[in-house]
Amino acid sequence: MTNFSKETGNPFALIPLFVFIFTFLGAGIVLNDFYAFPSPVAVLIGIIAAFLLYKSSTDEKVETLIAGCGESKIMTMCLIYLLAGAFAVVSKAMGGVDAVVNLGINTIDVAYFPLGIFLIASFLSTATGTSVGAIVAIGPIAVSLADKSGASLPLISGALLGGSMLGDNLSMISDTTIAATQSLGCDLKDKFKINLFIAFPAAVLTILVFFYLGLNSDIIAIAIEKNDFSWIAIVPYVLVIILAVAGINVFSTLIIGTILAGIIGYVGGSFTIIEFTQKIYEGFISMTDIFLLSMLTGGLAAMVDKAGGITYLLVQIKKLIKSKKSAQAGIGALVGFTNLAIANNTVSIVITGPIAKEINDEYDLSPKKTAAILDIFSCIIQGVLPYGAQVLLILSFANGKLDFVDLISNAWYHLFLLGFTLVAIYSSFWDKLVKRFFSI
Repeated sequence: MTNFSKETGNPFALIPLFVFIFTFLGAGIVLNDFYAFPSPVAVLIGIIAAFLLYKSSTDEKVETLIAGCGESKIMTMCLIYLLAGAFAVVSKAMGGVDAVVNLGINTIDVAYFPLGIFLIASFLSTATGTSVGAIVAIGPIAVSLADKSGASLPLISGALLGGSMLGDNLSMISDTTIAATQSLGCDLKDKFKINLFIAFPAAVLTILVFFYLGLNSDIIAIAIEKNDFSWIAIVPYVLVIILAVAGINVFSTLIIGTILAGIIGYVGGSFTIIEFTQKIYEGFISMTDIFLLSMLTGGLAAMVDKAGGITYLLVQIKKLIKSKKSAQAGIGALVGFTNLAIANNTVSIVITGPIAKEINDEYDLSPKKTAAILDIFSCIIQGVLPYGAQVLLILSFANGKLDFVDLISNAWYHLFLLGFTLVAIYSSFWDKLVKRFFSI
C-alpha cells in the first residue's frame, strides 16, 4: 500500500472499512433483507481485508486488532449491552411489557387513538431501550384498533413509528445511547438532559397535532376489551429511568432494575429462581450481535486508524468545516449518510463514533451535545428508511393496507425532531438556555 504522510493520512487505508460497509449493504440489497447477513461477519470480512492490504507484520496487525477490540470504552459499551439485555428480557418475562401496553390501551379514548399509541410507544421504548421491541408489542394492536374504529391507519402507524423512535433515542439503556455516550466519553444523564431539551419540544408539538386531529376525527365508538395488568410490573421500568436520570452509575442502575424485576417475577410466579438466571443469560445472548459488532468494529477501526485512514477522513471533513456549528452539522450528516448505507442506527454510531470524537475534541465541542446529535440523526434517518427494520415491521403489520409514503407523511415527530435539532445546532440562544436550565 502506498505510503502517505502522517499529517494527510492514507485514503487507501479506508478500503477495509468500505469492504465492511459494502458487504453489509450489498448483502441487504441482494437478499432484500438488511438483517439477514450477520453484521459481525461483515466486520470480520473487513478485518480480513485489512490483514491482506496493510503492510505491517502479521504480529503487529494482530496486536493492533486486539488492542482495538479490548479498548476500555469498547469493553464498557459491551458490558452495558449485556446488562441492558438482561434487564429487558427479565422485565418482559415478568409481564412488564404487557402491563405497559394494557395500561395504555385500557385508558385510551377512542377519539385519541393516535395520541395514545404515540404515548404508549414512547414510554415502552424508553423503558425497554428498543424501538423494534415497542413496535412488535404494539403494532398488531394499533392496526386492529384502526380497523375496528375507522381511525386513520396511516396516522396511527405514524404515531407508533414516532413514539418508538422517541424512546429509542432518549432511553438510558438503548444501544444507540450507550454507543454514543461511550464514543464521546460523556455521562448518560448529561446526554439525556441535552437530548431531552431537543426532543421534548418536538414531542409536545407532536402531541398537540395528534390531540387536534383527535378532536376533529370522524370515527366509530367501539368497546375496547379491557385486559388485567399489574401496576407493580411497571415499577422496574420507572425505577431504571429515575435512577439513570438521577445520575446513578449505569451498571448499578441496570443490576438494581434486573434484580427488582426478578423479585417481582419470582413472587408473582412468572418464573423460578433458576428460570430467572436463565432469563438473565437469555438477555446476554440477545445482545450477542451488537456485542460482537462493537468489539470487532473497535478492532477494525484501530487498524484503519493506525494505517492512516481515520486521519485522511478527518482531514477531508475538516476542509468542509468552517465553525463549531458546521462541525456539529457535519457530525450529524456523517452518521446520517452512514445510516443510509447500513440501515442500522447503532452500527452507524459505532462506525462514526471515533471520527465524531476527533472532530468534537478538535473544535472544542460539548461531548454531551455531540453524543445527542449522533444519536438523534441516526434515529431520524433510521425511522424514515423504507428498508429499515422499524418501517418494514409496521408495513408488515398493516398487511398491504398502508404504503411507505402514507406512513412517512404521518411521522410528525421525525419532522419536528429534525427541526429542533437544527435549531439546537445553529442557535446560540439554545445553548444559553441549556446552560441556564442544566448548568452543563
